[in-house]
Amino acid sequence: MKNLFGLTLAQLQDELVSIGQKKFRAAQMAAWIYQRGARSFDAMTDLSKELRRQLSERYEIRAAQLITRLDSPSTAKFLLDLNGSTVECVLMRHDYGNSICISSQAGCAMGCAFCASTLNGLERNLTAAEMIAQVIFINDELRAESAKVDSIVVMGMGEPLMNFDNLIAFLRLIHEPYTLGMSYRRLTVSTCGIVPKIYELAQLKLPITLSISLHAPTDELRSTLMPINRTFGLDALIKAGRDYGERTGRRVTYEYILIDGVNDSTEHARQLATLLKDQLANVNVIPINPVVERDFKRPPSRTINAFMEVLEARGIGATLRKEFGAEINAACGQLRRSFV
Repeated sequence: MKNLFGLTLAQLQDELVSIGQKKFRAAQMAAWIYQRGARSFDAMTDLSKELRRQLSERYEIRAAQLITRLDSPSTAKFLLDLNGSTVECVLMRHDYGNSICISSQAGCAMGCAFCASTLNGLERNLTAAEMIAQVIFINDELRAESAKVDSIVVMGMGEPLMNFDNLIAFLRLIHEPYTLGMSYRRLTVSTCGIVPKIYELAQLKLPITLSISLHAPTDELRSTLMPINRTFGLDALIKAGRDYGERTGRRVTYEYILIDGVNDSTEHARQLATLLKDQLANVNVIPINPVVERDFKRPPSRTINAFMEVLEARGIGATLRKEFGAEINAACGQLRRSFV
Protein backbone atom coordinates (compact mmCIF):
# COMPACT_ATOMS: atom_id res chain seq x y z
CA MET A 1 0.00 0.00 0.00
CA LYS A 2 1.12 3.54 -0.68
CA ASN A 3 1.91 5.62 2.39
CA LEU A 4 0.17 9.02 2.49
CA PHE A 5 2.16 10.35 5.43
CA GLY A 6 4.61 13.00 4.26
CA LEU A 7 2.75 13.92 1.07
CA THR A 8 2.12 17.57 0.27
CA LEU A 9 -1.39 18.91 -0.19
CA ALA A 10 -0.91 18.88 -3.97
CA GLN A 11 0.22 15.25 -3.86
CA LEU A 12 -2.78 14.27 -1.74
CA GLN A 13 -5.02 16.02 -4.26
CA ASP A 14 -3.45 14.02 -7.09
CA GLU A 15 -4.10 10.76 -5.21
CA LEU A 16 -7.75 11.66 -4.68
CA VAL A 17 -8.24 12.56 -8.34
CA SER A 18 -6.67 9.22 -9.33
CA ILE A 19 -9.47 7.37 -7.49
CA GLY A 20 -12.24 9.62 -8.81
CA GLN A 21 -12.63 11.84 -5.74
CA LYS A 22 -12.77 15.61 -5.31
CA LYS A 23 -9.58 17.57 -4.62
CA PHE A 24 -11.03 19.56 -1.73
CA ARG A 25 -11.05 16.43 0.46
CA ALA A 26 -7.24 16.59 0.53
CA ALA A 27 -7.28 19.55 2.94
CA GLN A 28 -9.44 17.55 5.35
CA MET A 29 -7.11 14.56 5.11
CA ALA A 30 -4.01 16.69 5.65
CA ALA A 31 -5.51 18.19 8.80
CA TRP A 32 -6.24 14.71 10.16
CA ILE A 33 -2.78 13.37 9.31
CA TYR A 34 -0.61 16.28 10.43
CA GLN A 35 -2.68 18.17 12.99
CA ARG A 36 -4.99 15.65 14.64
CA GLY A 37 -2.81 12.54 14.85
CA ALA A 38 -5.00 10.24 12.74
CA ARG A 39 -3.28 6.98 11.82
CA SER A 40 -6.27 5.28 10.28
CA PHE A 41 -8.84 6.48 7.80
CA ASP A 42 -11.67 5.42 10.11
CA ALA A 43 -10.73 8.34 12.37
CA MET A 44 -11.50 10.84 9.57
CA THR A 45 -15.13 11.27 10.53
CA ASP A 46 -15.83 14.18 8.17
CA LEU A 47 -15.14 11.93 5.19
CA SER A 48 -17.84 9.66 3.83
CA LYS A 49 -17.76 5.97 4.75
CA GLU A 50 -17.33 5.11 1.08
CA LEU A 51 -14.29 7.37 0.71
CA ARG A 52 -12.78 5.97 3.90
CA ARG A 53 -13.29 2.47 2.53
CA GLN A 54 -11.59 3.38 -0.75
CA LEU A 55 -8.67 4.95 1.04
CA SER A 56 -8.24 1.96 3.37
CA GLU A 57 -8.08 -0.41 0.40
CA ARG A 58 -5.35 1.54 -1.38
CA TYR A 59 -3.37 3.51 1.19
CA GLU A 60 -1.93 3.58 4.66
CA ILE A 61 -0.77 6.28 7.11
CA ARG A 62 2.61 5.04 8.30
CA ALA A 63 4.40 7.52 10.54
CA ALA A 64 7.05 7.05 13.24
CA GLN A 65 6.95 4.12 15.65
CA LEU A 66 8.32 4.52 19.17
CA ILE A 67 11.02 2.06 20.19
CA THR A 68 11.86 3.58 23.57
CA ARG A 69 12.08 6.91 25.38
CA LEU A 70 14.08 8.39 28.23
CA ASP A 71 12.79 11.25 30.36
CA SER A 72 14.18 13.87 32.71
CA PRO A 73 12.29 16.85 34.19
CA SER A 74 13.16 19.12 31.25
CA THR A 75 13.99 16.68 28.45
CA ALA A 76 12.53 13.67 26.66
CA LYS A 77 14.62 11.64 24.24
CA PHE A 78 12.88 9.37 21.75
CA LEU A 79 14.25 6.49 19.71
CA LEU A 80 11.98 6.04 16.72
CA ASP A 81 11.64 3.46 13.98
CA LEU A 82 11.33 5.07 10.56
CA ASN A 83 10.76 2.43 7.90
CA GLY A 84 13.27 0.06 9.49
CA SER A 85 15.88 2.66 10.48
CA THR A 86 16.32 3.89 14.05
CA VAL A 87 16.79 7.60 14.70
CA GLU A 88 16.84 9.89 17.71
CA CYS A 89 14.94 13.09 18.40
CA VAL A 90 14.79 15.17 21.55
CA LEU A 91 12.21 17.41 23.21
CA MET A 92 13.57 20.25 25.36
CA ARG A 93 11.15 22.14 27.57
CA HIS A 94 12.05 25.81 28.00
CA ASP A 95 10.28 28.60 29.87
CA TYR A 96 9.60 30.17 26.46
CA GLY A 97 8.30 27.05 24.72
CA ASN A 98 9.05 23.55 23.50
CA SER A 99 12.08 23.10 21.27
CA ILE A 100 12.86 19.85 19.49
CA CYS A 101 15.98 18.50 17.85
CA ILE A 102 15.45 16.10 14.94
CA SER A 103 17.68 13.92 12.79
CA SER A 104 18.28 14.26 9.05
CA GLN A 105 20.11 10.97 8.49
CA ALA A 106 20.23 7.53 10.07
CA GLY A 107 23.79 7.53 11.36
CA CYS A 108 26.45 9.92 10.11
CA ALA A 109 29.51 9.84 7.86
CA MET A 110 31.23 13.01 9.11
CA GLY A 111 33.46 11.29 11.68
CA CYS A 112 33.59 14.05 14.31
CA ALA A 113 35.77 12.86 17.17
CA PHE A 114 33.37 13.81 19.98
CA CYS A 115 30.12 12.43 18.51
CA ALA A 116 28.41 9.07 19.06
CA SER A 117 26.23 9.36 15.93
CA THR A 118 29.14 8.70 13.60
CA LEU A 119 30.53 5.61 15.35
CA ASN A 120 28.58 3.18 13.15
CA GLY A 121 28.82 5.32 10.02
CA LEU A 122 26.00 6.43 7.74
CA GLU A 123 23.10 4.08 7.08
CA ARG A 124 21.06 6.32 4.78
CA ASN A 125 19.47 9.72 4.23
CA LEU A 126 16.05 10.36 5.71
CA THR A 127 13.24 11.50 3.45
CA ALA A 128 11.33 14.72 4.04
CA ALA A 129 8.44 12.54 5.24
CA GLU A 130 10.70 10.85 7.81
CA MET A 131 11.94 14.20 9.08
CA ILE A 132 8.44 15.59 9.51
CA ALA A 133 7.42 12.28 11.11
CA GLN A 134 9.71 13.05 14.05
CA VAL A 135 8.14 16.48 14.50
CA ILE A 136 4.57 15.20 14.25
CA PHE A 137 5.33 12.36 16.69
CA ILE A 138 6.50 14.79 19.37
CA ASN A 139 3.70 17.25 18.59
CA ASP A 140 1.19 14.43 19.08
CA GLU A 141 2.81 13.67 22.45
CA LEU A 142 2.59 17.32 23.48
CA ARG A 143 -1.02 17.66 22.40
CA ALA A 144 -2.01 15.47 25.36
CA GLU A 145 -0.53 18.21 27.57
CA SER A 146 -2.34 20.97 25.64
CA ALA A 147 1.07 22.02 24.31
CA LYS A 148 2.84 21.99 20.96
CA VAL A 149 6.21 22.14 19.24
CA ASP A 150 7.33 25.79 19.18
CA SER A 151 10.70 25.57 17.43
CA ILE A 152 12.74 22.99 15.53
CA VAL A 153 16.47 22.41 15.23
CA VAL A 154 17.79 20.00 12.58
CA MET A 155 20.84 19.11 14.64
CA GLY A 156 20.33 15.47 15.57
CA MET A 157 21.93 12.51 13.86
CA GLY A 158 23.52 13.18 10.49
CA GLU A 159 24.69 16.17 8.44
CA PRO A 160 21.61 18.01 7.10
CA LEU A 161 23.39 19.69 4.19
CA MET A 162 24.53 16.30 2.87
CA ASN A 163 20.81 15.51 2.50
CA PHE A 164 20.04 18.88 0.95
CA ASP A 165 17.02 18.21 -1.29
CA ASN A 166 15.13 16.27 1.39
CA LEU A 167 16.04 18.92 3.96
CA ILE A 168 14.60 21.75 1.87
CA ALA A 169 11.47 19.72 1.11
CA PHE A 170 11.04 19.19 4.86
CA LEU A 171 11.53 22.87 5.71
CA ARG A 172 8.93 23.88 3.14
CA LEU A 173 6.49 21.17 4.25
CA ILE A 174 6.62 21.97 7.99
CA HIS A 175 6.02 25.64 7.09
CA GLU A 176 2.75 24.86 5.30
CA PRO A 177 -0.45 25.81 7.18
CA TYR A 178 -1.91 22.34 6.65
CA THR A 179 0.97 20.76 8.64
CA LEU A 180 2.21 22.82 11.61
CA GLY A 181 2.51 26.18 9.86
CA MET A 182 5.91 26.66 11.48
CA SER A 183 7.48 30.08 10.89
CA TYR A 184 10.83 29.83 9.09
CA ARG A 185 12.25 32.00 11.86
CA ARG A 186 11.58 29.18 14.31
CA LEU A 187 13.62 26.72 12.23
CA THR A 188 17.36 26.15 12.65
CA VAL A 189 19.62 24.02 10.47
CA SER A 190 22.99 22.88 11.79
CA THR A 191 26.01 21.96 9.69
CA CYS A 192 29.55 20.80 10.39
CA GLY A 193 30.67 23.00 7.49
CA ILE A 194 29.66 21.85 4.00
CA VAL A 195 30.70 25.15 2.43
CA PRO A 196 29.17 24.84 -1.08
CA LYS A 197 25.81 23.90 0.42
CA ILE A 198 25.92 26.86 2.83
CA TYR A 199 26.11 29.13 -0.23
CA GLU A 200 23.30 27.18 -1.90
CA LEU A 201 21.13 27.49 1.19
CA ALA A 202 21.84 31.23 1.39
CA GLN A 203 20.68 31.69 -2.21
CA LEU A 204 17.23 30.34 -1.29
CA LYS A 205 16.88 33.26 1.17
CA LEU A 206 14.70 31.29 3.54
CA PRO A 207 14.76 33.22 6.84
CA ILE A 208 15.92 30.23 8.86
CA THR A 209 18.79 30.29 11.35
CA LEU A 210 22.04 28.66 10.27
CA SER A 211 24.05 27.00 13.01
CA ILE A 212 27.67 26.13 12.19
CA SER A 213 29.46 23.56 14.34
CA LEU A 214 32.86 25.17 14.87
CA HIS A 215 34.37 23.64 18.02
CA ALA A 216 37.91 24.93 17.43
CA PRO A 217 39.47 28.30 16.52
CA THR A 218 42.38 26.99 14.40
CA ASP A 219 42.60 24.71 11.38
CA GLU A 220 45.13 22.45 13.07
CA LEU A 221 42.93 21.75 16.08
CA ARG A 222 39.65 21.63 14.17
CA SER A 223 41.03 19.09 11.71
CA THR A 224 41.78 16.71 14.61
CA LEU A 225 38.21 17.03 15.89
CA MET A 226 36.29 17.37 12.61
CA PRO A 227 37.61 15.67 9.45
CA ILE A 228 35.46 17.93 7.26
CA ASN A 229 37.89 20.75 8.06
CA ARG A 230 40.52 19.07 5.88
CA THR A 231 38.21 19.68 2.92
CA PHE A 232 36.69 23.04 3.92
CA GLY A 233 39.01 24.96 6.21
CA LEU A 234 38.13 27.75 8.60
CA ASP A 235 38.81 30.60 6.19
CA ALA A 236 36.34 29.22 3.62
CA LEU A 237 33.83 28.30 6.33
CA ILE A 238 33.82 31.71 8.02
CA LYS A 239 33.45 33.43 4.62
CA ALA A 240 30.45 31.23 3.87
CA GLY A 241 28.94 32.06 7.26
CA ARG A 242 29.44 35.76 6.65
CA ASP A 243 27.79 35.46 3.22
CA TYR A 244 24.80 33.65 4.76
CA GLY A 245 24.29 36.40 7.32
CA GLU A 246 24.55 39.14 4.69
CA ARG A 247 22.17 37.46 2.21
CA THR A 248 19.48 36.47 4.70
CA GLY A 249 19.86 39.13 7.40
CA ARG A 250 19.85 36.28 9.92
CA ARG A 251 22.44 36.05 12.68
CA VAL A 252 24.58 32.92 12.28
CA THR A 253 25.11 30.79 15.37
CA TYR A 254 28.50 29.17 15.85
CA GLU A 255 28.34 26.12 18.08
CA TYR A 256 31.41 25.55 20.24
CA ILE A 257 31.58 22.38 22.35
CA LEU A 258 33.97 22.87 25.26
CA ILE A 259 36.17 19.83 25.90
CA ASP A 260 38.39 19.69 28.95
CA GLY A 261 42.04 20.27 28.05
CA VAL A 262 41.35 20.26 24.30
CA ASN A 263 39.76 23.54 23.16
CA ASP A 264 38.79 25.31 26.39
CA SER A 265 41.70 27.60 27.30
CA THR A 266 41.56 31.39 27.45
CA GLU A 267 43.95 31.43 24.49
CA HIS A 268 41.44 29.38 22.49
CA ALA A 269 38.80 31.93 23.47
CA ARG A 270 40.98 34.81 22.26
CA GLN A 271 41.60 33.02 18.95
CA LEU A 272 37.86 32.42 18.57
CA ALA A 273 37.11 36.10 19.19
CA THR A 274 39.61 37.10 16.51
CA LEU A 275 38.15 34.59 14.06
CA LEU A 276 34.59 35.91 14.46
CA LYS A 277 35.34 39.61 14.74
CA ASP A 278 32.86 41.91 12.93
CA GLN A 279 30.48 39.09 11.97
CA LEU A 280 26.71 39.00 12.33
CA ALA A 281 27.07 36.02 14.60
CA ASN A 282 26.57 34.56 18.04
CA VAL A 283 28.57 31.82 19.80
CA ASN A 284 26.68 29.05 21.57
CA VAL A 285 29.11 27.56 24.11
CA ILE A 286 28.25 23.97 25.03
CA PRO A 287 30.08 22.03 27.77
CA ILE A 288 30.39 18.55 26.31
CA ASN A 289 28.01 15.73 27.20
CA PRO A 290 30.57 12.92 27.69
CA VAL A 291 30.22 9.89 25.39
CA VAL A 292 31.25 6.50 26.75
CA GLU A 293 33.21 5.58 23.62
CA ARG A 294 35.08 8.91 23.56
CA ASP A 295 37.69 9.95 26.12
CA PHE A 296 36.49 13.55 26.41
CA LYS A 297 35.43 15.26 29.62
CA ARG A 298 33.45 18.33 30.61
CA PRO A 299 35.62 21.25 31.72
CA PRO A 300 35.32 22.48 35.32
CA SER A 301 33.05 25.47 35.93
CA ARG A 302 35.96 27.87 36.48
CA THR A 303 37.35 27.04 33.02
CA ILE A 304 33.95 27.52 31.38
CA ASN A 305 33.48 30.87 33.13
CA ALA A 306 36.97 32.07 32.14
CA PHE A 307 36.29 31.15 28.49
CA MET A 308 33.02 33.08 28.50
CA GLU A 309 34.64 36.12 30.13
CA VAL A 310 37.23 36.39 27.35
CA LEU A 311 34.53 36.33 24.65
CA GLU A 312 32.48 38.93 26.48
CA ALA A 313 35.50 41.20 27.02
CA ARG A 314 36.24 41.07 23.27
CA GLY A 315 32.72 41.96 22.23
CA ILE A 316 31.62 38.54 20.99
CA GLY A 317 27.98 37.72 21.60
CA ALA A 318 27.99 34.39 23.41
CA THR A 319 25.55 32.28 25.40
CA LEU A 320 26.23 29.31 27.61
CA ARG A 321 23.78 26.63 26.60
CA LYS A 322 21.58 25.36 29.37
CA GLU A 323 22.44 21.71 29.78
CA PHE A 324 19.66 19.30 28.91
CA GLY A 325 19.44 15.60 29.52
CA ALA A 326 22.99 14.58 30.40
CA GLU A 327 21.43 12.11 32.83
CA ILE A 328 19.50 10.46 29.97
CA ASN A 329 22.36 10.13 27.46
CA ALA A 330 21.27 13.18 25.49
CA ALA A 331 24.51 13.42 23.51
CA CYS A 332 23.58 12.67 19.94
CA GLY A 333 23.68 8.98 18.98
CA GLN A 334 24.10 7.49 22.44
CA LEU A 335 20.62 6.01 22.77
CA ARG A 336 20.65 4.59 19.24
CA ARG A 337 23.96 2.80 19.85
CA SER A 338 22.38 0.83 22.68
CA PHE A 339 19.90 -0.65 20.18
CA VAL A 340 21.98 -1.22 17.01
